[in-house]
Amino acid sequence: MAEASAQHETGSRSEPASRSGGRVAHFFYRFSYRHGTPRWDSLEVHREVKALVADRQPGRALDIGCGCGTDAIYLALLGWDVVGVDFVAEAIETARERAAAAGVTPRFVLGDVTQLRQIGIQAPFDLILDTGCYHSVPDQLRESYAREVTELAVPGADFYVAGFYGPPKTWRLMGASGVDAADLLRRFGKDFQMVDHEAAGDRGRMSRFIRYHLVRKQHATIT
Repeated sequence: MAEASAQHETGSRSEPASRSGGRVAHFFYRFSYRHGTPRWDSLEVHREVKALVADRQPGRALDIGCGCGTDAIYLALLGWDVVGVDFVAEAIETARERAAAAGVTPRFVLGDVTQLRQIGIQAPFDLILDTGCYHSVPDQLRESYAREVTELAVPGADFYVAGFYGPPKTWRLMGASGVDAADLLRRFGKDFQMVDHEAAGDRGRMSRFIRYHLVRKQHATIT
């Protein structure tokens, strides 16, 4: 899905087919954003993000699957140098508009989350967020996703991942296979330590939405 970074920064509407979600997923997300704000893209900052940065000096943050930019804008308001990535042009455009209205300038990039460095995302990052993106990345592309995240994270960086471990059947038709601790440890365990995880709710569908907190091990080297 990658295009030249300069195109992304000027707001180009040219969109190559996405590897990370496939054409069906790309159509679904574009349709959802064109017809309003999707239910998963809230104006409310995730409480876990607030907790992660509480009493912490600002650094560089990467928001993977940033949507309309709520978390990225919050971090920018706190003084973080933020990059947000999403493969839906409508979401990126809305994120830029909201950031301008808030008086901050996070960088929002249109591109494929499994090809982060190819779309101009450069290390280092102290904090990497993924709320509801990784769980929809097809299995065959997760090694690429993991490699990109690993190469961008500094030793000691926090990596926060949240998603469904059992996605709905309709999501599976788009290639989503969910996320669980075993999968994350298989992809990231060599370079990250899992320090915490919790369910988002006690009942119903949200009981399958799990939050994971990983930390980049100190032996990490950035290439």
